[in-house]
Amino acid sequence: MGLVFGDIGTSPIYTLTVIFALLPVTVPNVMGILSLIVWTLMILVTVEYAWLAMSLGRKGEGGTIVLKEILVRLLRTGRAVGFVTVLSYVGVSLLIGDGVITPAISILSAVEGMRLIPAFEAMSQTDVMLIAFVIVVFLFLMQSRGTERVAGMFGPIMALWFFALTAFGAVAILAFPGVLKAVNPWYAVSFFREHGIAGFFILSEVILCATGGEALYADMGHLGKRPIIRAWCLVMLALVINYMGQGAYVINHPQESNLLFSMVKWEMPFIYLPFLLLTISATVIASQALISGMFSIVYQGINTRIMPLMKVIYTSLHLKSQIYIPWVNWSLMCAVLFIIFVFQASERLAMAYGLAVSSTMAITGIMMTMIFGRTSRWWQMGMAAFVTFVDMLFLMANLNKLHHGGYWSLALAAFPLMTIFIWTRGNRALYSSLKPLDRDSFLHGYRQIYETGRTIPGTALFLTRDFNNIPPYAVHCILHSNIVYEHNIFVSILRTDEPFGIETELRRDIGPGLDLFIIRAGYMELIDVEALLRANGIQEKVIFYGVEDIVTPNFIWKIFALIRKIAPNFVQFYRLPANKLHGIITRLDM
Repeated sequence: MGLVFGDIGTSPIYTLTVIFALLPVTVPNVMGILSLIVWTLMILVTVEYAWLAMSLGRKGEGGTIVLKEILVRLLRTGRAVGFVTVLSYVGVSLLIGDGVITPAISILSAVEGMRLIPAFEAMSQTDVMLIAFVIVVFLFLMQSRGTERVAGMFGPIMALWFFALTAFGAVAILAFPGVLKAVNPWYAVSFFREHGIAGFFILSEVILCATGGEALYADMGHLGKRPIIRAWCLVMLALVINYMGQGAYVINHPQESNLLFSMVKWEMPFIYLPFLLLTISATVIASQALISGMFSIVYQGINTRIMPLMKVIYTSLHLKSQIYIPWVNWSLMCAVLFIIFVFQASERLAMAYGLAVSSTMAITGIMMTMIFGRTSRWWQMGMAAFVTFVDMLFLMANLNKLHHGGYWSLALAAFPLMTIFIWTRGNRALYSSLKPLDRDSFLHGYRQIYETGRTIPGTALFLTRDFNNIPPYAVHCILHSNIVYEHNIFVSILRTDEPFGIETELRRDIGPGLDLFIIRAGYMELIDVEALLRANGIQEKVIFYGVEDIVTPNFIWKIFALIRKIAPNFVQFYRLPANKLHGIITRLDM
């Protein structure tokens, strides 16, 4: 409930409030908007994610990177692979940008509900922002401790939250039962016929009800496909009932704002304060789920080599998925605080929110259509094409938000996107500049040196990506400097395109006193290299690795070189013992 549905579950706090700040409250308008919300949830969440996307997975894992891996295997031309790769990079970057705006709007809108408490009616927007700042800082400070201890409370709190949404919505519907007719899509069609192009641009606010829908697919690997789909049926029912209740309430109270909070206060004033505390708890849990999701996305990016290495801390002894990445945590916190400072109120933030969400959904739709089009499931391709068309409509409507602050969604996504492009292109250029030595030439020189008998006692490890191409540092160390141990092992860590699974292979006697140790691991696996070495009877005396000193006049490559200096190197990332490490510098011109 908390991990998957926290984001979409807190959207009733602000969705209708924002829409009816722009639209006059009339019965046809309310019925049309409610119909749009119901069918947006049905098409963009149920059909796109629960039915279509979740039928695509790799060992139970989902997400943009998984879609890319599936699609790349089906494509034949290099251009198509390049297009899909760029599309997946944009999708990942937009999700990271969305991870900044979601906690900001959720926490801000929840804190604004305090103004309906008589003692806090005079609270200024500055006070609201300060309280939101405190909650955000506290939330991010807690990340380093891990969520394992408090995660047990997340489910019950969110279950109570959805029960409260259902109960308050059902009571409000009794005042105007006619709102239930809004499940008929004709009301949505009538709304467009009456409002024309203005009605089309309202879709940019309607999309707020579906924010967080992509979590169904992204979290499939954590919890499984069937439990998520079953839970979504209950969550969608709770959301629809609550939206209907807010619709009935606003028809009878057209002058009210903050509809969810006003509705609860109107129904049961004595329970309003506990509900407000529950709301703040729900938004914190939703933000926590999104932050954990950011850690997982970045970790996937690190292991698929589209992002730089970063320090990763494992916060749980039992749950592999619980990781903490300090750089991501503090960057995200600063970005969330900055966005709250820039927009100040949830209504203003909602005017800019949705562009990244609709773009991500459109990218998912395009990739799914391409996958189904290359399989025998033609009916699914037709559904995916229809969903993608709807996604595009929402995306075009959201382009209207660009000049209202929507450019912040793109600006926030631009930073990780530029990092991905510079890192991937830079690594490609770097390895082409390294000029490695082929395996046969290396083995010929190695045998000549080893057979002289002037070896050093003990076992030395040499870290390399591909033993068929020996990196310059190893060539310099062994062939040029004659540093040869009695037992030499080249260690190669290869990430597979499967999410899970670890295999090791020890190839003995590649040459005299020379072995090859290969570790193949899924891109979501957390590897303990030392434990794998010990399990294969390897007790090293020293570990050699390469360090590249990049010299370049190119501005982009200077940024790439700076990222490599700031980021932890390979041995730090895999937490190899510092007292055994020897780095060998290779100067490169790029």
